[in-house]
Amino acid sequence: MNCILLSTTNFSLPYAHIDTPTQIAHINKVLGLQIGDTLKIGQLGGNLGTAVIKQMTPDNIQLCDVQLTIAPPPKLDVTVVLALPRPKVLRRLIMDMTALGVRDIILINSYRTQKSYWQSPLLTRLDEFVLEGLQQGVDTIVPRITLQKRFKPFVEDELASLITQHAIVAHPYSELSLLAYLQQLALSQNQLSKPAQSEHRLVKTNPAINTIKTGLPSVVCIGAEGGWIDYEIELLQTQGCQAVNIGSRVLRTEAAVNIILGHWLLHSQD
Repeated sequence: MNCILLSTTNFSLPYAHIDTPTQIAHINKVLGLQIGDTLKIGQLGGNLGTAVIKQMTPDNIQLCDVQLTIAPPPKLDVTVVLALPRPKVLRRLIMDMTALGVRDIILINSYRTQKSYWQSPLLTRLDEFVLEGLQQGVDTIVPRITLQKRFKPFVEDELASLITQHAIVAHPYSELSLLAYLQQLALSQNQLSKPAQSEHRLVKTNPAINTIKTGLPSVVCIGAEGGWIDYEIELLQTQGCQAVNIGSRVLRTEAAVNIILGHWLLHSQD
């Protein structure tokens, strides 16, 4: 945990209290903080800041001088459509995507998603995994997570409305790489934004326009272990998704998610 996030009910400014066992254990055993030490905290849905430890007991930590003055970091402008993975992978993926700042996460059924995955008790613990990801990424705003158990109706009826600026589907056998595609989009955006030049005066364009950020898609579709089948790729493509690869290696889902979303994270401050 890089910060301790508390719900609104834990605050009575300028005071607050911590009563969650995992957070108390982290403060005691990992951070090794004592009375009088300053702690990084945040309010779920609100600001980040600091507080001073006033009192400590085995099941409660009292805080004083609470100052919540730092706005949370902006979300990545992307919706991730993820085929529901194996339960033991789900926790890591939700944590990672939350820590990276993904704005919307849609867990969807796919041909390679086993029916038993939808009965996993881990699906009832998504809020817990989100909290872990927020505390890792020092954020307070939870991503929107929705479940879609029917692939074809979702893709045909809802996906297009989510695409505000291009969409991609990760596919290791695509001939087009993600980097090449983003560069093509950036170049296209630059050409569209370039003002007309007269014979007597040349107008310089803003160099910031020619960045990958201008072409980052608004939707990313990523399959579970084994990827998408051909039918799913074709259906996604009919809705405007461009199939791209991220290299010649076939990676695990969690590796692919982090590599792909790294482009959004790297260019979020451009």
